[in-house]
Amino acid sequence: MNKRILHLRTFAVALILALLAVGAASSAPDIDPAAVRGRVAEMLKARGLVGLSVAVVENGTTVLAEGFGTRSIATGEPVAADTMFAIGSITKQFTAACILLLAEDGKLSVTDKVSKYFPGLTRASEITLLDLMNHVSGYSDYYPLDFVERPMAQATPSDEVIRRFGTRPLDFEPGSRYSYSNTGYLILGRVVEKVSGRPFGEFLSRRVLEPLGLVHTAYEPDPQGPAVARGHMSFWLGAPEIVPLEGKGWVAAAGALFSTPADLASWDLALVGGKVLKPESFKLMTTPRRLNDGALSNYGCGLAMGERGGVAFLSHSGAVNGFHALNIVVPSTRSAVILFSNLSSYSDTNAVYNALTALILPPAKPAPAPAAQDKPKPPAPKTGVPAIAGPTAADQARAFVIALQAGRVDRSTLGEEFNFFLKESVNAPAAARLKAYGEPTGAVVESIGERGGMEVSTTRLEFKTGHLKVLMYRTPDGKIQQIFIQKG
Repeated sequence: MNKRILHLRTFAVALILALLAVGAASSAPDIDPAAVRGRVAEMLKARGLVGLSVAVVENGTTVLAEGFGTRSIATGEPVAADTMFAIGSITKQFTAACILLLAEDGKLSVTDKVSKYFPGLTRASEITLLDLMNHVSGYSDYYPLDFVERPMAQATPSDEVIRRFGTRPLDFEPGSRYSYSNTGYLILGRVVEKVSGRPFGEFLSRRVLEPLGLVHTAYEPDPQGPAVARGHMSFWLGAPEIVPLEGKGWVAAAGALFSTPADLASWDLALVGGKVLKPESFKLMTTPRRLNDGALSNYGCGLAMGERGGVAFLSHSGAVNGFHALNIVVPSTRSAVILFSNLSSYSDTNAVYNALTALILPPAKPAPAPAAQDKPKPPAPKTGVPAIAGPTAADQARAFVIALQAGRVDRSTLGEEFNFFLKESVNAPAAARLKAYGEPTGAVVESIGERGGMEVSTTRLEFKTGHLKVLMYRTPDGKIQQIFIQKG
């Protein structure tokens, strides 16, 4: 679910509206479907991915919508264009649209306090529905990690998940910070149900999916049905394995949609083309939130905002267990790229995505070359990143990998759930794979941020033969709650 949200630079919403009005010409050249097809197939094989499904839209026309690889390693069945993948947190823009549709109907207001619907939640009389949509409520995120914890494996009513996480002390003052929270969108889904009197999936189908003809998009479908791909995970550079989805009730309106890239392309075009929401609702959906200190968050309602080379775009990523999904749309050119993967290998999927987005966006500006005397500096932590007891992220990532190469894992440094998740049987094979790289020659933190009250860092480890990326989550006590090692 989204757990890997793109952190994008702020842009003025007025720019989107102006570009839509004038219909600015595309800066992308004509896209060659055969070349794209060949490139995706090549990258899937080179990076050891299981299956991919791709759509590329140029100037309002879908030039490619195809599947690659297999939908399940158990059956070897190929991914077809109509194979549905879990799209995780991309679901959130659909949930936000449902709230905005009900607001257009006069049945609720985005300024309604949460207490109107869930009076027992922490400081519910101070937090609005818009705060939930903007991820500025302060409610703790129930799913900040990238693996399924033991409680999440069990089917649980969404109201119970909301009670567990929505009655805790807030992580911060409402409106003072942006911090991604699935809990907020679980609450929003239940608000849709309480106000409409219908199950969320039924309301979504009647008001959005059916009118737009999205026949290959479904809410909480049978995860083992013939129309859907199976999710896979590759742990510490190991072979892909089939993994189960989260227990029913956990992701719900925060991330339980399955879809195809072709359907999502239709959604993108309908959304930016004014066929889903009224102009004022779409403007609110694509307006970055201004925080209490005047800073902007780069996030609206279920959508992130960014720009490259003067071209504004909307985007979101999504991940549930075994799946990774990415979606970007350029309103001014009505162009889009959608990429779904049924392997939780973010660096590999992101590499394919970056190659595809180059088709619809101007080239990124190269970073200025550092002076000869300059040393690489880690990125500045984002607001709200907790102080961590113990070594720096780069030092701990490097030390962990070196110890693992020798077949050692100090479990006293791990959090309880990751300790349970990490089976001893995976250590020896992982040690053999990592030992082949030799000793790390360098460690540089590429990104550092906050999620669920934890420090989230990505460290690039350099070796004589290449590099690896280490994604690590640490709580303030210094405990590692998750550490994934992937190819760069």
